[in-house]
Amino acid sequence: MQNRKTAAAIAVAVAVSLGASACSGGDSGSDANGGGGNAKADAALTSIVNTTDKKGGTVTYEHSSGPDSLDPGNTYYGWVQNFSRLYARSLVTFKPAAGKESLQVVPDLATSLGKASPDAKTWTYTIRKGVKFEDGTEITSKDVKYAVERSNFAPEALSNGPTYFKAYLEGGDKYKGPYKDKSAGGLKSIETPDDHTIVFKLNKPFADMDYLAAFSQTAPVPQKADTGASYVQKMVSSGPYKFSAYDESKGATLVRNPEWDPKTDPIRKALPDKIELKLNVNPTTVDDHLLNDVSTADVAGTGLQSKTQPKVLVKGSEKAKTDNPYAGALQYMALNVNVKPFDNVECRKAVQYAVDKQSLIDSIGGSVKGDPASTVIPPTVAGYKKFDLYPSAGSKGDVAKAKEHLTKCGQPKGFKTTLTARSDRPDEITAATQLQGSLKAIGITAEIKQFPSDKYFTDFAGVPAWVHKNNAGMMMMQWGADWPTGFGFLDQIVNGSAIKPSGGTNLMELNDKVVNDLLVKGIGTVDTTARNAAWGEVDQKVMENASLVPLVYRKNLLYRPDSAANVTVTDAYLGMYDYVLMTSTK
Repeated sequence: MQNRKTAAAIAVAVAVSLGASACSGGDSGSDANGGGGNAKADAALTSIVNTTDKKGGTVTYEHSSGPDSLDPGNTYYGWVQNFSRLYARSLVTFKPAAGKESLQVVPDLATSLGKASPDAKTWTYTIRKGVKFEDGTEITSKDVKYAVERSNFAPEALSNGPTYFKAYLEGGDKYKGPYKDKSAGGLKSIETPDDHTIVFKLNKPFADMDYLAAFSQTAPVPQKADTGASYVQKMVSSGPYKFSAYDESKGATLVRNPEWDPKTDPIRKALPDKIELKLNVNPTTVDDHLLNDVSTADVAGTGLQSKTQPKVLVKGSEKAKTDNPYAGALQYMALNVNVKPFDNVECRKAVQYAVDKQSLIDSIGGSVKGDPASTVIPPTVAGYKKFDLYPSAGSKGDVAKAKEHLTKCGQPKGFKTTLTARSDRPDEITAATQLQGSLKAIGITAEIKQFPSDKYFTDFAGVPAWVHKNNAGMMMMQWGADWPTGFGFLDQIVNGSAIKPSGGTNLMELNDKVVNDLLVKGIGTVDTTARNAAWGEVDQKVMENASLVPLVYRKNLLYRPDSAANVTVTDAYLGMYDYVLMTSTK
């Protein structure tokens, strides 16, 4: 018989279990050596490097492409979730701290974590008093309610971002969103009995609600200022910084928000005077700027390019400025089950055996980039279960087995298909090219088509109509947990409810009733141990379906320039640096 707990204790139990399983381990704390030049390699995995409390300076971030959107209600990129905390305060957030503490969910706009009913179907949050938008207007519960409604229920304007609220709020399947539904009160399952109370009524138990409340989708938006898709051009800040300039192709400048009151904000020190975000910078140039201390960090958080790595790994003084965390992410290849011949499971199994994972890892830089993968859930995420349904010696593939399954699927001589990848990610192109060679050995000809990251999901790989029309049976993909539990990792890439007309992340278009039902059953399980065991079962079912080919449990080789201060890796945001803490001595 399961150990029954009240839902109010769930978040604490999950945080404790995650802390025990976090890959970084060790105790958190400040770097005893002080300056970045004295710190050792991997110091930022368990400590804060180059600590300072000094206000001032400019932090400069660069990105090789751009975001899906900087609008907190229209993004699914991990780095934007991390970065947006500078100008958008969600109900709760992950603690800006080193090591395992970074996995803790703490109150932000709310005064405490969610208060749950015993069945985990009703969750209540209390909004802090005195928190203001940049125009001086006090933030109320209605601003949070509106933010959730626009971000989850208006795909015609905001197509990015997760769909959890839509799936789990009562009446979410029928509500048309604030732009189409003009009835008073909006979605009835989000109640605002007063200006500082918000209540979420769910259609089924949801034990991870505090993790969902940590999404930037709960950051308040004043309805009078909302202009739908163009809101990103003039967003209203609720955090310590506001936008003074924004250009979709060039970047943005953030300056201090004079209406931000540190007395109402327990987690942000807001040390820099200014934050510069530069977009569409050549990836090699991004690396050069880091190594030459021109910029503070690569905001994507995916690490140095494979061509750059030798420059820092062979020199002791440079290697000391690197951190090599597991990203809590999986690099994989999605096989779309609605594109022939991948509608046949035997064809999908042939690909599982054909791929040479070890050679792929070697091609992108070796062990600093990760380990061969055999499961959907990475080892650092709660719910991981070790198994391999398609083993091969040295993870180098099994051509004989692959050809055996090709014959079973009626394609003994192979076939032609399309493999998509992101053009501004050199390592992803290199990996795709290596996979192309592995597949050629069994007669599968894969034409590689490249697209920019900022349009990859909205215009190409995440658009079923485009995928079917262009015979894109294979798609390169990398995924990190929405929050570091099995459900937070799995739901938006394997649940049929996550399939969308545009901006989707279930690239396989997997809509398996067994998988869908197991996800619902798991997230409704209050007991933490039993809930984590359920995620391993889902993983096993997805791998039996063979529509997802795990390639690499990703690691990132991050670099901290001498001027970067308060540098620490956050396990909650895919092993990148924590941008709430980061500042610059420049």
